[in-house]
Amino acid sequence: MRAKRRERVLIVAATFILTISLTRGICLSQDARLAEARREGKVVWYTGAALFTADRVAKFFELAYPGIKVEVQRSGSERILQRLMQEAAAGIKNADVFNSSDVGHYVFLKKKGMLAKYAPAGAERFPESFRDPDGIAFGWRAFLIVMSYNSKLLSSADAPKTWKDLLDPKWKGKLVTAHPGYSGAIATYILALVNLYGWDYFKQLAQNKPHLTQSVHDPAQVVAAGERVVGANGAEYFLYSERKKGNPIGIVYPQDGVPLVVSPSAITSSSPHPAAARLFTDFIFTKNVQRFLADSEGL
Repeated sequence: MRAKRRERVLIVAATFILTISLTRGICLSQDARLAEARREGKVVWYTGAALFTADRVAKFFELAYPGIKVEVQRSGSERILQRLMQEAAAGIKNADVFNSSDVGHYVFLKKKGMLAKYAPAGAERFPESFRDPDGIAFGWRAFLIVMSYNSKLLSSADAPKTWKDLLDPKWKGKLVTAHPGYSGAIATYILALVNLYGWDYFKQLAQNKPHLTQSVHDPAQVVAAGERVVGANGAEYFLYSERKKGNPIGIVYPQDGVPLVVSPSAITSSSPHPAAARLFTDFIFTKNVQRFLADSEGL
């Protein structure tokens, strides 16, 4: 209870500091698009970020820019792409800003002309791997895919050390994995391991009958509850956050390589609120929002 109260205090403090600093920036700027964004009234954000994170970032933006609402549409990255494509096929223009954890989505959407060219302020200083060469998509978040284990049921010495260790028959019925049909981060992880070991790796892993979940966040909760002893994959930042809460989670950084998932952001070419979309894009790349992501999630 005390930890939860402290977390709420930190969140309120972060909100207060962020709001003051950003409001000061608004007062000093003469940004013509602010009036246009307020006229549009809202920005619709399709995101694969954790719901807590998405809601908190949306609230920060609304506090910094009164009169502009953020409509959060949060789901797994593969699901938000599916929704975007279904809406496009039906002639529905709803999404303003698209944030997925599957970089392949941006290649696909660029080819279809579904993303607008817009670089957030300061983008020229981003590392090359976080910048689309055409100035369309930019890495907003980045995290590792790792393995985990229940530290009450398994010692660190007995935990798997490499991805290939998970193929050992002793882990049959003891593994949990997120699903690439839902999570873009898991689709990225699968591609990384296929490049490393080929498709046979997953054929062999399937023989150990892993429990399937949806989100990249789900293995942490299944492992913490003791329903499965080992997480075959999972988002490092979420595992870290759950362990900080006191859950019995050990984290393994596989010796044969750790996939890095870059989660870009882009504005759709059919954005119904383009001024608000550009304002929101600049906002989520500000130092204060990036600091919030680092402090709250360990990104």
